[in-house]
Amino acid sequence: MMGWAMLGVMALLAAGVLAVSRFPRRMWTVAATALMFGAAGYAWQGSPTLAGQPVSTEDRAGEVDPNLVALREAMFGKYGTPVFAYATAAETMVRSGRADLATAVWLGATRKYPGDASLWTGLGLALAENDGNQVSPAAKLAFEKALALAPTHPGPRFFYGMALVRQGKFAEARPYWAKAVELAPATISYRDELRVRLFLLDRLLASQQGQALP
Repeated sequence: MMGWAMLGVMALLAAGVLAVSRFPRRMWTVAATALMFGAAGYAWQGSPTLAGQPVSTEDRAGEVDPNLVALREAMFGKYGTPVFAYATAAETMVRSGRADLATAVWLGATRKYPGDASLWTGLGLALAENDGNQVSPAAKLAFEKALALAPTHPGPRFFYGMALVRQGKFAEARPYWAKAVELAPATISYRDELRVRLFLLDRLLASQQGQALP
């Protein structure tokens, strides 16, 4: 029951933070949806009635986040684009537990289309995932290539930031997400989601800073 109690407390705190920070009310539903998905995932996989125990990276092998897939497709395109075709193949490899083959798929994609920033972004994320969510020099190089190819596109910056978030480097991720929000057109469909993610990251950083104070 402790897990459910903590989840309830987090929901109340999130609502309080949104109100105090004057976060736009029209976007509250986005944050609420994110919390709902988190609660559903916790209920499905979290086993809240059991004692906690460490989870290895192998336990997460084979998972593909549908929310990130949808966001990638919104940013880089879906049917008829090289990134959609290669991402579909790579995700099939991930679901079968072969992250190494997923990386090979992205590597082949960048060799065939070396000027496509979306493919270099996919390679960077795949390399990081294959290395246990560590942004290795190879992953960093892939992301930097994507940034050089598409300096005004929010996609490479967002996913570079996502890789850093997964590694726990929240402060390093913040500038990439902030710039992604800045670069996203005001009328684009995914801009609100980027803003919500940046908002939550800022709250996390503020919380960490508060805990560090004597």
